[in-house]
Formats: sequence, C-alpha cells, structure tokens
Amino acid sequence: MGEPWRLGPAACSLLFLCSALLAAGCALGLRLGRGRSAVERAVLAWLCYDTLVHFVLEGAFVYLSVVGNVADSRGWIASLWKEYGKADARWLYFDPTIVSLEILTVVLDGFLALVLIYAIVKEKYYRHFVQISLCVCELYGGWMTFFPEWLVGSPNLNTKSWLYFWVYLVFFNGLWVLIPGVLLWQSWIELKKALYQGAALEKKCE
Repeated sequence: MGEPWRLGPAACSLLFLCSALLAAGCALGLRLGRGRSAVERAVLAWLCYDTLVHFVLEGAFVYLSVVGNVADSRGWIASLWKEYGKADARWLYFDPTIVSLEILTVVLDGFLALVLIYAIVKEKYYRHFVQISLCVCELYGGWMTFFPEWLVGSPNLNTKSWLYFWVYLVFFNGLWVLIPGVLLWQSWIELKKALYQGAALEKKCE
C-alpha cells in the first residue's frame, strides 16, 4: 500500500506552473503553425512547450545548483524544485550527474528546440536532421537520469507515493520519452518518403 498523499501548496504551484507553460507553449505553437497541418501545429506546440520548460524551469534549477543547491535555496522557484525533490532526492543537493545533464539539456536541447521551430516555420532542408538530433539528446538525458539510479536500486526515488512516483517521475519524465520517440518515427517516415520521391524523379528523368 502506498503512502497517503495530498496536493499541498507546493504541489499545486508546481502543477500550475507546468500547466501555464503548457498553455503558453500551445498558444505560441498554434500561432506559429497557422495554415499548416494539424500534425505540424501539434509538433510546434510541443516544441514551444519544450523550449519553455528547458529555459524557464530547468534553467532555474541549473542556476540554483551552480550557486548552491536547491535544498538551501529560497524563493518560489526553489520551493517547486524542493517539491519535485520529494520524488527524486538527487535534485535537492548538488548531484554532479544530474546537474551536468541539466546543463546539457538547457543549453543544447533548448538551442536545438529553437532551431527546430525556426526550421519548421521556414521549411528549411535541415529540419529532420535537427529533429533527430534533439530527440536523441532528450532520450539520452532520460536514460542517463534514471538508468544509473535503477542499477543501484533507486535509493533516491520515492516509489511509495502515488503522486511522486506516477505523476512526478513517470508522467512528467515519460513525456520526454514518448514524444521524442514519436518525432523520431515522424522523421524516419519523412526521410524515407523523400528518398523514394527522389528515386522516382530520377527514373522519370532517365
């Protein structure tokens, strides 16, 4: 039987911020995707949300970790990370692996997401190269965040609480596994389609 849980002020604030970023990302992505297919508008909405999370939420974590650590920090954003730290204690203190991955995520993934948004909106030829690179980086980040922890028995993860395990750990992190996986599949289909179209065109020209 899991631990009893309730949505306290910190949990509500964390969920509110994530919802606000999602709403802002969707609004921006849908605006940028006007006149495009529903799939492309959905991709842009996700990428805008992805970018906001990397720069706003994770960027704040990197700053707090570089100047000290989350556990000893004060302020609203620190309280949100302290709430997440109830699910994964490594985020409360300076865990070098987590901080290193988050620096990579904020700088590289955030930049790639911006470039990908631009490539989609402007229909650039390098769109799927960037999309594949971003997805691989995000899947790598998820793997390195959790797999080393699982190998030693997950001592820092709170798996007894429904809220902390299923919402914070599984749902929030699972989005960055499921959606990059879908986008990788999309790139695979589009690149294969382009190859076949190019081959068909060459045959017509012969």
